[in-house]
Amino acid sequence: MSGLQHIGVVSLFADEVERIGQYGVIGRAISNGAVTLDCRNPRDYAEDQHRTVDDRPFGGGPGMVMQYAPWVAAIRDAKAQHGEALCVAMSPQGRRFDQAAAQRMSALPAIVFVAGRYEGFDERIIEAEIDEEWSLGDFVLSGGELAAMSMIDSVVRLKPGVLGHDQSAALDSFADGLLEHPHYTRPAEIEGRQVPAVLQSGDHGAITRWRRREALGRTWLRRPDLLAAATLSEQDLVLLEEFKAAH
Repeated sequence: MSGLQHIGVVSLFADEVERIGQYGVIGRAISNGAVTLDCRNPRDYAEDQHRTVDDRPFGGGPGMVMQYAPWVAAIRDAKAQHGEALCVAMSPQGRRFDQAAAQRMSALPAIVFVAGRYEGFDERIIEAEIDEEWSLGDFVLSGGELAAMSMIDSVVRLKPGVLGHDQSAALDSFADGLLEHPHYTRPAEIEGRQVPAVLQSGDHGAITRWRRREALGRTWLRRPDLLAAATLSEQDLVLLEEFKAAH
């Protein structure tokens, strides 16, 4: 089976992260054997009776810093369980995670996600064990667990066979660099709001054209930065001008 096979997570809240494997897309992927999820807590690798994993920063200042020994032991154990694994740390200093990164990671055999807390990692942990640092965006979380779980969900759902429909991932927002078109379901009218007539026409060519135009237009309205980076065909440019004219 190709693509991602194994996911490891190193976290002080490993039990919480494990819950992602109990429901939804990730739960189904694990239950059908598409991927494995292995979570471990650095406290289990601490050598003192208090299971210490952090200490005060050199140079003074607030907060605590993740200690080298227990974290590196946990990371190396996770790597050993998964063979050749990409080791990823959640960090506000990391690159901003996007769909292109998710697609690349979904093709790897194994990934170990490292979710820190407090003031961050002793820099020597990053130097010794971390291959890449990633962030969800320019905001601060109390820990890396939510970021790691978000990335895991994003990556696993791209693995062939995980979603219920083969085209589901291919048609998602960002899959081709654009936001998705609007969606509607029954009934055709709700409180005076109608489903666009073209979607009820049965004309699949017209529906495809409408959906592409709406995706281009929605991206132009809401995420012009994505549109500026997208490669558009001549037909796309015509559809975008149609959308703009209608607005």
